[in-house]
Amino acid sequence: MSINQEKFKEMLKEKGLKVTNQRLVVLKVLAEYKDRHMTAEEIYDLVRNEFRDIGIATVYRTVQLLLEMKLIDRIELNDGCVRYEIGHQFFCDTKHYHHHLICKECGKVISFDDDLLEDLEKHIEETLGFCVLDHELKLYGKCKDCIEKEKNVRKHIE
Repeated sequence: MSINQEKFKEMLKEKGLKVTNQRLVVLKVLAEYKDRHMTAEEIYDLVRNEFRDIGIATVYRTVQLLLEMKLIDRIELNDGCVRYEIGHQFFCDTKHYHHHLICKECGKVISFDDDLLEDLEKHIEETLGFCVLDHELKLYGKCKDCIEKEKNVRKHIE
């Protein structure tokens, strides 16, 4: 996924913020590794490849700024870590169609972009008068790799 750096620069300037190489590279790293759901420390490790002098505090401040600008999303996958991913609403016009499948065996996180909850949201609005603006969906189970490993283990035991 490529990011529109000019649009990002304009957004920073509109908010009265400086356009810095550090901010640009953090956003670029998140876009390049969009399927990785990274912690701030993992982002820092990747950013240091381009900016050896950058500090972890700068990465934390930049991540916070990007969150406030709604350019990245914060997710918690019940592993004790706060993770970040590029904000899909910044790059596409969809509402909230980005969800996560979490393997309970190996911990793999698989993103999927589909929203089958539209009928439920419509029902909630019609019956309760509550307008759902956003939601976060996490489904826990076993990934196909772990299922396949389990089948192979059973074959060897039998």
